[in-house]
Amino acid sequence: MRDKTQTNSAAPGDRLIRAGAIVFFVGAVATLVTVAPLLLGTTPFPTFIYGLSMLMGVGFLIAGAGVLQSVAAGRRQARAAAGR
Repeated sequence: MRDKTQTNSAAPGDRLIRAGAIVFFVGAVATLVTVAPLLLGTTPFPTFIYGLSMLMGVGFLIAGAGVLQSVAAGRRQARAAAGR
C-alpha cells in the first residue's frame, strides 16, 4: 500500500523545475520554428519570434533556481536530522 503523504507532497523547488522545463520547451519549439525558414530558404519570421527563442535560457535559469532551492532544503533537513 502506498504512503499517502508521499504521493501528494512536492519537495521544495519541484514547481520551479517543472515551470522551467515548460518554459524551456516553449523556447525550444520557438527556436525550431525560427530556424526552419532559414534551412528551407523561405522568408524569415518577424524579429519578435527570435526573442521567443530566448525562453530556452530563461527556462534553464528557472529550473536551475528550483534545483538550488531543492538542494538548500535538503541541506536544512540534513542539519535538522543531525542536530537531534
